[in-house]
Amino acid sequence: VQLQASGGGLAQAGGSLRLSCAASGSVSSIGAVGWYRQAPGKQRELIATTTNSGNTRYSDSVKGRFTIARDNAKNTVYLQMDSLKPEDTAVYYCNALTLTGAYWGQGTQVTVSS
Repeated sequence: VQLQASGGGLAQAGGSLRLSCAASGSVSSIGAVGWYRQAPGKQRELIATTTNSGNTRYSDSVKGRFTIARDNAKNTVYLQMDSLKPEDTAVYYCNALTLTGAYWGQGTQVTVSS
């Protein structure tokens, strides 16, 4: 499984960005997909997950502002980020879980200016 993350960039506080995580390879083996982020000097944090059955979960830090969505036809998982805050600045990573292991995409930088 290969994951390609994209969509990061610079946004102003209160603005929006949408991240994409496109999967290729053995996509049928993918179960849950999650978005993580890592700010400078901090540990990587799980912020949103979606399962094959469509269940979603969010960390308290993004609940109500971020939305994770899965398009199985395009083998892509999106993270819609609204009402962005400067503290959302981080490198964002997508992660896919399969029966044989976990796979990571490359990070995409999100910077939110105040």
